[in-house]
Amino acid sequence: MPQITKDGKFIFGKSLMRQDRTVQLPTQAMEEYDITADTKIYLFTGSKKTGGFCITRKGLLLPSTLGHILTDNPNLQNYTCGCGEFIKYKGRFYCWLDISETGIIHLKKETMDFLDIKPGMYLLAIRSSNIAFTMGAKGPLIEKAHNYEGVIPEF
Repeated sequence: MPQITKDGKFIFGKSLMRQDRTVQLPTQAMEEYDITADTKIYLFTGSKKTGGFCITRKGLLLPSTLGHILTDNPNLQNYTCGCGEFIKYKGRFYCWLDISETGIIHLKKETMDFLDIKPGMYLLAIRSSNIAFTMGAKGPLIEKAHNYEGVIPEF
Protein backbone atom coordinates (compact mmCIF):
# COMPACT_ATOMS: atom_id res chain seq x y z
CA MET A 1 0.00 0.00 0.00
CA PRO A 2 1.76 3.20 -1.11
CA GLN A 3 2.02 6.34 0.93
CA ILE A 4 2.23 8.95 -1.83
CA THR A 5 3.11 11.91 0.38
CA LYS A 6 5.48 12.11 3.33
CA ASP A 7 3.46 11.35 6.47
CA GLY A 8 0.40 11.28 4.22
CA LYS A 9 -2.63 9.07 3.84
CA PHE A 10 -2.25 5.44 2.89
CA ILE A 11 -3.60 4.50 -0.53
CA PHE A 12 -5.14 1.07 -1.10
CA GLY A 13 -5.31 1.47 -4.86
CA LYS A 14 -7.38 3.06 -7.56
CA SER A 15 -10.58 1.73 -9.03
CA LEU A 16 -12.04 2.46 -12.43
CA MET A 17 -15.67 3.54 -12.57
CA ARG A 18 -16.82 1.35 -15.42
CA GLN A 19 -19.31 2.21 -18.15
CA ASP A 20 -21.88 -0.10 -16.53
CA ARG A 21 -21.58 2.07 -13.35
CA THR A 22 -19.83 -0.65 -11.35
CA VAL A 23 -16.64 -0.26 -9.39
CA GLN A 24 -14.41 -2.93 -7.86
CA LEU A 25 -13.18 -2.01 -4.39
CA PRO A 26 -9.48 -2.66 -3.70
CA THR A 27 -8.77 -6.01 -2.06
CA GLN A 28 -6.70 -4.59 0.79
CA ALA A 29 -9.41 -2.07 1.73
CA MET A 30 -12.06 -4.80 1.63
CA GLU A 31 -9.96 -6.98 3.93
CA GLU A 32 -9.00 -4.23 6.37
CA TYR A 33 -12.61 -3.11 6.83
CA ASP A 34 -14.10 -6.60 6.30
CA ILE A 35 -16.43 -4.68 4.00
CA THR A 36 -18.22 -7.73 2.58
CA ALA A 37 -19.13 -9.08 6.04
CA ASP A 38 -22.49 -7.40 5.46
CA THR A 39 -24.34 -7.68 2.13
CA LYS A 40 -24.98 -3.93 2.13
CA ILE A 41 -22.71 -0.95 2.63
CA TYR A 42 -23.21 2.69 3.45
CA LEU A 43 -21.91 5.48 1.26
CA PHE A 44 -21.63 9.03 2.46
CA THR A 45 -20.40 12.10 0.73
CA GLY A 46 -16.68 12.76 0.83
CA SER A 47 -15.01 16.01 1.78
CA LYS A 48 -15.27 19.08 -0.43
CA LYS A 49 -11.56 18.75 -1.14
CA THR A 50 -11.51 15.07 -2.15
CA GLY A 51 -15.08 14.54 -3.35
CA GLY A 52 -16.22 11.04 -4.11
CA PHE A 53 -17.65 9.03 -1.26
CA CYS A 54 -16.76 7.19 1.92
CA ILE A 55 -17.64 3.54 2.47
CA THR A 56 -18.51 1.71 5.66
CA ARG A 57 -20.88 -1.00 6.84
CA LYS A 58 -23.39 -1.34 9.64
CA GLY A 59 -21.12 -3.59 11.72
CA LEU A 60 -18.52 -0.80 11.86
CA LEU A 61 -20.73 2.28 11.95
CA LEU A 62 -23.46 1.32 14.43
CA PRO A 63 -21.23 0.52 17.45
CA SER A 64 -18.99 3.56 16.80
CA THR A 65 -19.32 7.09 18.16
CA LEU A 66 -21.04 7.87 14.84
CA GLY A 67 -23.69 5.20 15.37
CA HIS A 68 -26.27 7.97 15.89
CA ILE A 69 -26.24 8.45 12.10
CA LEU A 70 -28.11 5.16 11.88
CA THR A 71 -30.16 5.34 15.07
CA ASP A 72 -31.39 8.82 14.12
CA ASN A 73 -32.25 7.59 10.61
CA PRO A 74 -34.04 4.23 10.99
CA ASN A 75 -34.88 4.10 7.26
CA LEU A 76 -31.15 4.11 6.56
CA GLN A 77 -30.35 1.68 9.38
CA ASN A 78 -33.02 -0.79 8.26
CA TYR A 79 -32.39 -0.28 4.51
CA THR A 80 -36.04 0.73 3.98
CA CYS A 81 -35.24 3.88 2.02
CA GLY A 82 -34.41 3.31 -1.62
CA CYS A 83 -31.10 1.79 -2.62
CA GLY A 84 -28.76 4.66 -3.59
CA GLU A 85 -31.28 7.24 -2.30
CA PHE A 86 -29.42 9.90 -0.31
CA ILE A 87 -30.63 11.10 3.07
CA LYS A 88 -29.29 14.39 4.39
CA TYR A 89 -28.14 14.36 7.99
CA LYS A 90 -26.05 17.03 9.72
CA GLY A 91 -24.43 18.39 6.58
CA ARG A 92 -23.61 15.11 4.86
CA PHE A 93 -25.59 12.78 2.65
CA TYR A 94 -25.90 9.04 3.28
CA CYS A 95 -27.25 6.08 1.33
CA TRP A 96 -26.92 2.32 1.21
CA LEU A 97 -25.97 -0.01 -1.62
CA ASP A 98 -25.69 -3.74 -2.14
CA ILE A 99 -22.16 -5.13 -2.39
CA SER A 100 -21.17 -8.38 -4.06
CA GLU A 101 -19.11 -11.03 -2.28
CA THR A 102 -16.18 -9.95 -4.46
CA GLY A 103 -16.48 -6.25 -3.54
CA ILE A 104 -18.23 -4.84 -6.59
CA ILE A 105 -20.77 -2.08 -6.11
CA HIS A 106 -23.20 -0.72 -8.68
CA LEU A 107 -24.19 2.93 -8.55
CA LYS A 108 -27.39 4.22 -10.06
CA LYS A 109 -27.06 7.04 -12.58
CA GLU A 110 -28.72 9.43 -10.11
CA THR A 111 -26.23 8.46 -7.40
CA MET A 112 -23.31 9.07 -9.74
CA ASP A 113 -24.75 12.40 -10.86
CA PHE A 114 -25.24 13.48 -7.25
CA LEU A 115 -21.61 12.57 -6.45
CA ASP A 116 -20.32 14.10 -9.72
CA ILE A 117 -18.72 10.81 -10.75
CA LYS A 118 -18.58 9.68 -14.35
CA PRO A 119 -17.72 6.40 -16.09
CA GLY A 120 -14.03 6.27 -16.97
CA MET A 121 -12.93 8.10 -13.82
CA TYR A 122 -10.45 6.53 -11.44
CA LEU A 123 -11.37 6.71 -7.76
CA LEU A 124 -8.51 6.64 -5.27
CA ALA A 125 -9.12 4.37 -2.28
CA ILE A 126 -7.76 6.17 0.78
CA ARG A 127 -7.62 5.00 4.40
CA SER A 128 -9.75 7.52 6.30
CA SER A 129 -10.49 6.15 9.76
CA ASN A 130 -11.08 2.90 11.57
CA ILE A 131 -14.71 2.83 10.39
CA ALA A 132 -14.58 4.04 6.77
CA PHE A 133 -12.38 4.48 3.74
CA THR A 134 -12.74 7.08 1.01
CA MET A 135 -13.07 6.63 -2.72
CA GLY A 136 -11.75 10.06 -3.68
CA ALA A 137 -12.54 11.65 -7.02
CA LYS A 138 -10.65 14.96 -7.09
CA GLY A 139 -8.18 17.21 -5.36
CA PRO A 140 -4.49 17.17 -4.47
CA LEU A 141 -4.27 13.47 -3.57
CA ILE A 142 -5.67 12.50 -6.95
CA GLU A 143 -3.08 14.74 -8.65
CA LYS A 144 -0.27 13.29 -6.54
CA ALA A 145 -1.41 9.76 -7.35
CA HIS A 146 -1.47 10.63 -11.05
CA ASN A 147 2.15 11.83 -10.84
CA TYR A 148 3.32 9.12 -8.43
CA GLU A 149 6.32 7.20 -9.81
CA GLY A 150 5.67 4.07 -7.78
CA VAL A 151 3.01 1.45 -8.32
CA ILE A 152 -0.58 2.06 -7.21
CA PRO A 153 -2.63 -1.12 -7.64
CA GLU A 154 -5.51 -0.77 -10.12
CA PHE A 155 -8.87 -2.47 -9.73
